[in-house]
Amino acid sequence: MAKALPIMFQGTHSDAGKSIITTAFCRIFAQKGWKTAPFKSQNMSLNSYVTIDGKEIGRAQGIQAEAAGIAATTDMNPILIKPSRENEAQIIVHGKPYGNMKAVAYRNEFFQMGLQIIKQSLDVLMNEYERIVIEGAGSPAEINLNDRELVNMRVARMANAPVILIGDIDRGGVFASLVGTLQLLEEEDRKRVIGVIINKFRGDLSLLKPGLDWFEQYTGVPVLGVVPYLPNLHIDAEDSVSLSQFSAKKDEAKEIDIAVIQYPCISNFTDIDPFLLEPDCHVRFVTTAEQLEKPDLLILPGSKNTIEDLLYLKESGLATSILRLYETSNLTIVGICGGYQMLGHQVDDPLGVETPLMQMDGLGLLPIKTTMEKEKTTILSEGVLTFARDTFHVRGYEIHMGQSTALEGYRPLINMNGRMEGCKREDDRVFGTYFHDLFHNDAFRERLLNEIRRKKGLEPLYGRPSYRMMREQAFDRLADHVKRHVKIEEIERKMIEFQKGR
Repeated sequence: MAKALPIMFQGTHSDAGKSIITTAFCRIFAQKGWKTAPFKSQNMSLNSYVTIDGKEIGRAQGIQAEAAGIAATTDMNPILIKPSRENEAQIIVHGKPYGNMKAVAYRNEFFQMGLQIIKQSLDVLMNEYERIVIEGAGSPAEINLNDRELVNMRVARMANAPVILIGDIDRGGVFASLVGTLQLLEEEDRKRVIGVIINKFRGDLSLLKPGLDWFEQYTGVPVLGVVPYLPNLHIDAEDSVSLSQFSAKKDEAKEIDIAVIQYPCISNFTDIDPFLLEPDCHVRFVTTAEQLEKPDLLILPGSKNTIEDLLYLKESGLATSILRLYETSNLTIVGICGGYQMLGHQVDDPLGVETPLMQMDGLGLLPIKTTMEKEKTTILSEGVLTFARDTFHVRGYEIHMGQSTALEGYRPLINMNGRMEGCKREDDRVFGTYFHDLFHNDAFRERLLNEIRRKKGLEPLYGRPSYRMMREQAFDRLADHVKRHVKIEEIERKMIEFQKGR
């Protein structure tokens, strides 16, 4: 008999706060001494996380596992969907590519297989842990999809989990969305909903109280918490919906201007998160040549479709602007993964792994050539990076379909115990690597930013924040915040009563 006690969080829509509330409960239960694991059966995300055995899962589940104090496994997110082209995505099963599928084919052909994969993973977790915190996706009231959904009420039934519904009041219409969602659920599923949490509240709670009373009387479902908006949390984002918070404009009050290219298939953009904590840095995402202006640091992040995003750079005029800026300013350019591939001389995709476009010239700033391959590399990596005459021990992870080969004039960036990785120009103004989380390495990040400050005639800054320490503090801050505003003891009581009633 399974020993875990499950709870599931579903939302009235995407970005209601399911991931962050799930993260909070993973931390809260772990603090209470329960052996806790997150679970999301099927995750559609462009931000990945590599497990200790070199498998790829959704970034949110990896972060939730960290919040719970455990090592992430693929059972916590057995199916990952990574959009690659319009109406098409790469399907990752237990951390390895299964294939590229259109939405209709996935729904019609993959459903039964997916159901078995999810059940097996859930059984593993339910027998290994004491608390399982399950996250849904989108809304459980997508009536056009519910006959074959693999992530909401079908999973709640499979786990025999009570459900808490989350509504985002920041968007407006929270009572309508909560009531409407409840009314659209099947009666048996509606009975699973033990309460709701209203998330991202800003304002005077006394003004909301009449609405809370009305909701409970009208639906018979209790409000288990109203969680105020928590600014500057700095826990990794689930997906590109979060990029809307960034402006493309410079912040003149900050000394270092960092521009990140937001191409259509951007992925693993959490690489830039450490810069958000730096007191002298402003990060902005740009989509046009006009927005680029003259940054101090330009980052080409990961891409789920390198050639088509490279084509976007050229057609938008960004490629021309980047090359002009390199020639006429002190700009430092860094490419990560797909961005690294774009900085090279050529990208080939002879097997059509990502796109039917078989070949495209790169920006030509680094002497490498990349060929896409069917086998994906997913590994945790570490090595010694050389930059500005100093060396740094760096750790990261790699997720890429292509392999890059050196051309004449190649200079390696990282020595991985004899295997050379990445590439840089002699002046260190352009470099690229397959290492995600490169900037999470505090000593290297400090040196990079101080080198930029030196070029601008500014004094160096030392003692910059430790990103990993800040993330642990963020988990505790989030847990404390949720505990103050959510009826944790009542939720635990309802979790126990729900199982007894079944």
